[in-house]
Amino acid sequence: MDRPNKKRRMTTPMRVFVLLFNAGTENEGIHTIQVGDRNKILMFESEDDATRFALMLEAQDFPTPTVEAIDPEEIKGFCQTADYDWEIVPENDAIAIPPDINVEETDWQVDTEKEKPGEFSDSELDNIRRKLEGLL
Repeated sequence: MDRPNKKRRMTTPMRVFVLLFNAGTENEGIHTIQVGDRNKILMFESEDDATRFALMLEAQDFPTPTVEAIDPEEIKGFCQTADYDWEIVPENDAIAIPPDINVEETDWQVDTEKEKPGEFSDSELDNIRRKLEGLL
């Protein structure tokens, strides 16, 4: 009996591995790479590949990320909300190498600085100055 010719379809893995900074804290951040003016989250099929990538980041003096298993649909939903791109990195993919250049300031570091009590942003200070000048 002849079997019908089935095309092989690319399926999304049941779980992927991503890199998190400050995992489990209020200041948790996910590693992204910048492609042009867009941010992209890499979803690794292999935990070993994600760990290797994290070690390469650390060798570039980047903060040490934590490798976390997660449902790829959760990442896709986050990407939709944050207007990020995503890419699944196949197991043993030779091109999964961090870029040579890293951003100077990450979003999660900026958030920490904004939350310091007693400090105001430049725009807040300008607004306060204008109000005080209006009293004179």
